[in-house]
Amino acid sequence: MYHPGVPKLWTETIEAHRREVRTAVIEATTALVADHGLRGVTMSRIATEAGIGRATLYKYFPDVETILSEWHHDQVAEHLTQLHAIRSHPGTARDRLAKVLEAFAHMTRAASQHSAATDLVASLHSGDRLSKPETELRELLTGLIDEGVEAGELRGDVPATELALYCLNAAAGARYAESQAAVRRMLDVAMTGLVATAGD
Repeated sequence: MYHPGVPKLWTETIEAHRREVRTAVIEATTALVADHGLRGVTMSRIATEAGIGRATLYKYFPDVETILSEWHHDQVAEHLTQLHAIRSHPGTARDRLAKVLEAFAHMTRAASQHSAATDLVASLHSGDRLSKPETELRELLTGLIDEGVEAGELRGDVPATELALYCLNAAAGARYAESQAAVRRMLDVAMTGLVATAGD
């Protein structure tokens, strides 16, 4: 008699295999980009590095840019998850906002120092690719600022949405900072701007 559990087990096995191949391809691609730059990477080299055939690789990805786009999507999703977790920590809205901004600034700076960052930024940060995650991050910051205003911790004379953009740009500027100390100073200035007229 045919066991009803077999199809599910088979499906799970296939899905697990797909995830393994996808992970291997993305890891191989990012390693090659780090070593040779974006222009030095081909689908053939990726297949070899990942230990799979070219035909298999093309079943999953049509080109190098798509692989890097998937990698970038994974990175952004992971960062947003981390930032949401920080937002949910105990503490005042002001303290949690400062911690979220610090984490985002360090993520931004670390990404800019990646050996393949220049190529990746040029190829992936174009158009509106980041519009959805940027919107999610702005909403996260806006929510924290609203909490801070309601608690009398942050200034209320400027709309929270505008303050969120101010914070976002201040933290994003960390990519140009020469040191971690410089990042800390930039964030201190940003936070001072948020509390200068708290309670207004």
